This record gives sequence, C-alpha cells and structure tokens, in this order.
Amino acid sequence: MTDTPAAAPAADEIVFERRGAVAVLTLNRPQALNSFTRTMHRAFQQALAAVEADDGIRALVLTGAGRGFCAGLDLSELDFSPGPDMLERANPGPVIEECFNPSARALMQLRVPTVAAVNGVAAGAGVSLALTCDIAIAAPQASFVQAFSKIGLIPDAGGSWLSVERLGLARALAWAMLGDKLPAEQAKAWGLIWDVADDPLAAALALAERLAAMPTKALVATRHLLRAAGQRSFEQQLDAERDLQAALGRTHDYVEGVTAFLQKRAPQFRGQ
Repeated sequence: MTDTPAAAPAADEIVFERRGAVAVLTLNRPQALNSFTRTMHRAFQQALAAVEADDGIRALVLTGAGRGFCAGLDLSELDFSPGPDMLERANPGPVIEECFNPSARALMQLRVPTVAAVNGVAAGAGVSLALTCDIAIAAPQASFVQAFSKIGLIPDAGGSWLSVERLGLARALAWAMLGDKLPAEQAKAWGLIWDVADDPLAAALALAERLAAMPTKALVATRHLLRAAGQRSFEQQLDAERDLQAALGRTHDYVEGVTAFLQKRAPQFRGQ
C-alpha cells in the first residue's frame, strides 16, 4: 500500500511516500547520482519536517533513485569561474553551514527511527547521510567513498564523527586519507553498516515496519544514549541512563509493554 500525504515537499528532487506507518524519502536526481543542490536540501528538510509533524509516521526509510545513493554536494553549486573573488565564490563553507549541517542535524534529531537503503555508491556527504541514519543496509554493488582528500578537503556533514564512531580511529583515518572505495561487504565486516541485501529497499522497509510497531520514544532515546556514550564517563552514562529510564517510565508504551508481558500477550505500542 502506498499513499502520499498532503504535506509532501513541493520539489520533485525529493520523493516523499507514505507506506502505512513508514515514510520513504527518495533522493531523486539520478542523472547526478543524487548529489545535493541547495533546492534539494530545502525539499529534504521540508520532508523531514513533515515526518516530524505526523504522529502517524513511526519510522523513516531514506534511499536514492537510479544507480547511486548520494554523491554529496553537486559541485555546480560552487562558482569556480576565473576572477579575483573566485576563492570566496568556490568556498564550500557557506553551503555546508546553510544546507548540509541543518539537514544532518534534522535527520539525527528525527523523532522516529531511521533506516538507510543504500542502493548504490555513497560518496562524500552521501556517506554522512547514510551513517546519520540509525541503521544502514546496502546493495551488494554499493560502495562508500570518502573522496574529500582527492580534492583537498576533509569529511563533512558529520562524516568525521560518524566514521570514527562506526570504525574506530585507525580504519576511519586511513579510509578518509586514502579516499579508497569501501565495498558493501567490507563495510559490513568493518561495522560501518548493519547488513547487505540484494534488494536493500525491501530489506529496509521490512526493518522499518518492524521498528514502526515498537516503542518509538524508547528507540530514539536509545539512539541518543548510545551515540553520546563515547563523550561521557562511565559515571555520567549511569546518570544519563537513570534519567532516561525515569522519563520513559512515564510513557504509555512502558506501561503497555510491562502489562502485556505480565498478561502473556503481544504489546500494542503507540509510540507514546
């Protein structure tokens, strides 16, 4: 079943679908490997805002159209034409601040669990978007490329943080500095992604449907707790766990989960 919500983004560079309780966002510039323009970022952020506002949506799948997932920034957004102010016009800093960072923050802070279906190459900030999702599943032919070193730049859109979080410093540093492609199976073996599937979108949708039936607030709290763990001491993490348990202990889904367990029945979670 596929139905499109009324709050769909205006631009067709982002395709927004509603499949039951799962929202599917498709990056839709296949002719440019779904590389991002400023307009595309606005549509992407609008789509995430629509997910945020719709309580009926309980999970999100992010994928790409065509043979690629996302190639990061469309370099045509920068102006390299000769002239005395070329370095200012070609500077990637403003588009990162105005577009990529807000998109990454919105995806990371989304109130529902997120799954990336990496259908093809993910390069540059496209890697960052995939890793910002809670779970990533890739096609066997997909690859991950931190190609910034080949153009004199560094990983951005959270890529420097996310790659260390997933891989550890030794692998993350060599991968970023060398700019080599990381094939999907190796990405799974190294812990960069969760799984490899012949049909990553179908696999991601199955996972998202499963997550959509679970206690949403607890899942998202788990995301934030685990992703911040490396920045806290053990004592600080104990305090954070206590505070989150106390907050979740006041939710409908906690009461429903325990009640269902005691009554030996399947719980009916609401995401509340």
